[in-house]
Amino acid sequence: MADTFTPEERSRIMSKVRSKDTKPEKVVRSLLHKSGFRFRLHRDDLPGRPDIVLPKHQKVIFVHGCFWHGHEGCKRSSRPESNVEYWDKKLDRNIERDRRNRRDLRRLGWKVLVVWECETKRYRHLVRKIKRFLEK
Repeated sequence: MADTFTPEERSRIMSKVRSKDTKPEKVVRSLLHKSGFRFRLHRDDLPGRPDIVLPKHQKVIFVHGCFWHGHEGCKRSSRPESNVEYWDKKLDRNIERDRRNRRDLRRLGWKVLVVWECETKRYRHLVRKIKRFLEK
């Protein structure tokens, strides 16, 4: 199936995709803040520049977009049917990089949680997931 947008339109659309301060990230940050947790954002001295770092607890949280980070089984993570080779290579590289960053963080003594974009739409589930992670 061919792309329904021209290359210029697709480029314009893709340029609007944010990597920091996304809506899902803000949902997680708000929940943590309301719960009394203080944190740092995007620490570039840690592998993968985690979205949220709780230094006091030695824990980090990544808030991943389902499409960009390959959330298995999620309808939002289906891959484009055009330019398949490009997208498979790009998305597989993202998934492998994420795996490597989580491994490196654990080796440094950090506990790691991944929150998926789709999970931020189910608030009660999100609250339970984060609460379990922080209580460990």
